[in-house]
Amino acid sequence: QVQLVESGGGLVQAGGSLRLSCAASGRTSSIDSMGWFRQAPGKEREFVSVISWSTTYYADSVKGRFTISRDNGKKTVYLQMNSLKPEDTAVYYCVYAAGITARPTRREVYNDWGQGTQVTVSS
Repeated sequence: QVQLVESGGGLVQAGGSLRLSCAASGRTSSIDSMGWFRQAPGKEREFVSVISWSTTYYADSVKGRFTISRDNGKKTVYLQMNSLKPEDTAVYYCVYAAGITARPTRREVYNDWGQGTQVTVSS
């Protein structure tokens, strides 16, 4: 099992920025996929962004505003979120899967999920 510890959520005004971090520990693999999903109140959990080894994927709604990166030595993934909008308000969940995935937007790909961190964007 892999443990995921998220940090960096909070309250920000529209147009502002936040940076989320997620550190993985436990039974991690040398090659893996890490990233983020989010869930807003009353909505389905949705894909945000994943970095599968070195390939990055983004939801259309965040392209050009969010940037995902990773530090392989620290087994940590980051999500830099700029130009935040009220509709970005959600609980953000870190996800992990061993290996490279060809289906990064599918929830069932990820064996391990973090506890979630709240991001609130005020208008």
